[in-house]
Amino acid sequence: MGTVTIGVSIAVPEPHGSLLQERRAGFGDAAAHGIPTHVTLLPPTEVDASQLPVIEAHLAEVAAAGRPFPMRLSGTDTFRPVSPVVFVKVVDGAEACAWLQKQVRDASGPVACELVFPYHPHVTVAHGIDEAAMDRAYEELAGYEAAWPCTGFALYEQGADGVWRKLQEFAFGSTVVPPQAGAPEDATSLPAT
Repeated sequence: MGTVTIGVSIAVPEPHGSLLQERRAGFGDAAAHGIPTHVTLLPPTEVDASQLPVIEAHLAEVAAAGRPFPMRLSGTDTFRPVSPVVFVKVVDGAEACAWLQKQVRDASGPVACELVFPYHPHVTVAHGIDEAAMDRAYEELAGYEAAWPCTGFALYEQGADGVWRKLQEFAFGSTVVPPQAGAPEDATSLPAT
């Protein structure tokens, strides 16, 4: 069966996802149209294709233990000079994203992996392009805002053409969505631990 490259992420819903994808392309990021706008939970990881059912079962368990939470994006930041990335910041939901990615990468699970950099939830809007274009992305999206209730995540596979395609969505175990951004977060808005 061979190996496949997978990733797990929270999709940025419409109309926000397409808008940020178009802006990313407009800054000159050639990879923009092959990468749906997202917050990463598991970075690109090569696995044996025969392991996909086991991985899907693991992700279903993680989702069942998760709870919906408010997500809010606001403003820009960068990982430069360490990594050539400009991103939109996750200002609400970061703690829940951190909990989820830890569960996905659990040492006893089928996709256990060490991260190259400490986990920092974000939405990439420019990656590996020239410095002037990175600066433009940082400045032009500095006032960007978006909010939505996060109700799950998805498993993606990168095709031979470099395009990431959704394999399966995983909804959280609870259907109760907490109050949206602006309201104080309470214990029910975070995943059970």
